[in-house]
Amino acid sequence: MKAEKLRAAQANCKSNYLAAPESAFKTLSAMGVLDPVNLSCRLTHPIELNPAGLHPDGGGDGSFVCPVEIMLSGLVTCAGVTMCAVAHAMKIEIEHGEIIAEGDIDFRGTLAVDRNAPVGLTAIRLKFRLTTKAENSQVEKLLELTHRYCVVHRTLDAPPPIDVELDRS
Repeated sequence: MKAEKLRAAQANCKSNYLAAPESAFKTLSAMGVLDPVNLSCRLTHPIELNPAGLHPDGGGDGSFVCPVEIMLSGLVTCAGVTMCAVAHAMKIEIEHGEIIAEGDIDFRGTLAVDRNAPVGLTAIRLKFRLTTKAENSQVEKLLELTHRYCVVHRTLDAPPPIDVELDRS
């Protein structure tokens, strides 16, 4: 995308967000389907993860997946793989399972429309839809252990410091 086209697209987004601030609040998502047999999780949305680019509400043309959706995809797939492994260890048969991660964002922050608007996700929801004959207590334990051992979920719960480095060689 050429710089002038991006500036025009972002200017349009910014003017819309100034006129109607509520229109800047969006929910991005990712979704996966469990494959308990292979202890895996197949991402079903977004399907294409490369290349990443600007979200349409941030001035992108919609031809790329948004990096936030990729981050949510990491949460979905890590939780899915973890759930499959834990279910296997607990001898719980999952007939069908879906995991959805949703993240709320205010695009006014990332586009510098409002300096008081946050940059980044303000809420993340992780939803599990399971079909299993397991007892409720077993499913509750499955969910608890999935959270306990899901690396991405735990990292988001207590984020480590990020060291930023620039190499201009």
